Amino acid sequence: QVELVESGGGSVQAGGSLRLSCAASITDTRSYYMAWLRQSPGKEREWVAIISASGGSTDYLDSVKGRFTISQDKAKNTVYLQMNDLKPEDTAIYYCAADTVYSTVVTGRSRYWGQGTQVTVSS
Repeated sequence: QVELVESGGGSVQAGGSLRLSCAASITDTRSYYMAWLRQSPGKEREWVAIISASGGSTDYLDSVKGRFTISQDKAKNTVYLQMNDLKPEDTAIYYCAADTVYSTVVTGRSRYWGQGTQVTVSS
């Protein structure tokens, strides 16, 4: 059983920064793709950032490129999402997700999900 626990959400003004954390109860994160997805009211959940099982590659939603950075600490089994220059349109519930297949993760069909953490950006 895989458990994911997010933390680090909150409220900031536009231009501010937040760092989200996802602690995973996975003994070997190198076997799993880890990603952050988000969902705003009235919108479908969308993939934001993903890091490869080995940690060697990352990819991002176009609208967050250059502002968000996904990283992982293998020793702590924790994945982070550093969010800089936040915009009101970044307001959403952010979810951590994990699975062993890249396409499964980016299409929102991961088997494992965290509970979500709210990020609110005011203008």
